[in-house]
Amino acid sequence: MDDQTRTEIEAAAFRRLVEHLRARTDVQNIDLMNLAGFCRNCLSKWYQAAADERGVQLDKAGAREIVYGMPYGEWKAKHQTEATPEQQAKFAEGRGAQG
Repeated sequence: MDDQTRTEIEAAAFRRLVEHLRARTDVQNIDLMNLAGFCRNCLSKWYQAAADERGVQLDKAGAREIVYGMPYGEWKAKHQTEATPEQQAKFAEGRGAQG
């Protein structure tokens, strides 16, 4: 596989991941952190870092909007729920926090 094809496939997989996360608003970021060690915010930080590495100006809010499909505050108001004590305890154990 040549580099261009690999890059196109990786980009398509990334877009599919973002689309999936946008559709699964029932899955909270803390659940993603606890299970996978990353969340939507981590993904937006990685996106912003990749833009910065290429000299593309993109602030935190802009990167989050790309991942969330809307301003972060709007997403939180519509979809974020209060973390349960169990979720918080698992997060505190260090299973998340890799972002």
